[in-house]
Amino acid sequence: MTKILAIYGSPRRKGNTARLLQKAVAGARESGARVVEVVLRDLKMSPCLEIYGCKKDGRCVIKDDFQNVYDQLLSCRGLILASPIFFYTVSSHTKILMDRCQSLWVKKYWLEEAARAERPPVRKGLFISVGASKGKKLFDGVSLSMKYFFDTFDAELWGTLFYRGLDLEGDVLAHPEYLKEAYQSGKDLVRALT
Repeated sequence: MTKILAIYGSPRRKGNTARLLQKAVAGARESGARVVEVVLRDLKMSPCLEIYGCKKDGRCVIKDDFQNVYDQLLSCRGLILASPIFFYTVSSHTKILMDRCQSLWVKKYWLEEAARAERPPVRKGLFISVGASKGKKLFDGVSLSMKYFFDTFDAELWGTLFYRGLDLEGDVLAHPEYLKEAYQSGKDLVRALT
């Protein structure tokens, strides 16, 4: 059974990104995947302290809830990450996770000395995001960040779902087509992994 890790990066439990991720999770489960869900706001995770204790074996030395997420990232075949956009980047919860994955970057590029061209991705990921603004460049920066974040744990950024003009909790409910697309993307991700 294909394992997918679904990470909720929104501070709101019933926010627009959370609802979209729930639909993607439902689609993945209907397609036979085992989905493990992680709600970042429920975790106790320090920001990266850049002490480079990870240079020993590629594992962060800060003992907190990140340790379990680290293991989940390395044991999954697919990742679905959802975060709203705040000031043209991800939520603080999501950014803490990304920064703590510096340990995975150290593991891959310093300890294992992997060259990008020599190591094909073994995972695929989907990133879901919404923003209140309707700006043309709203998702430009985060797209690049996600590409390189996914690379740290050998994942290809397989797909993105970006939605503008959604701000207040429940705004996405006025767009059933977005929810349907998220559901279908969850199904399609499982298909891409098998």
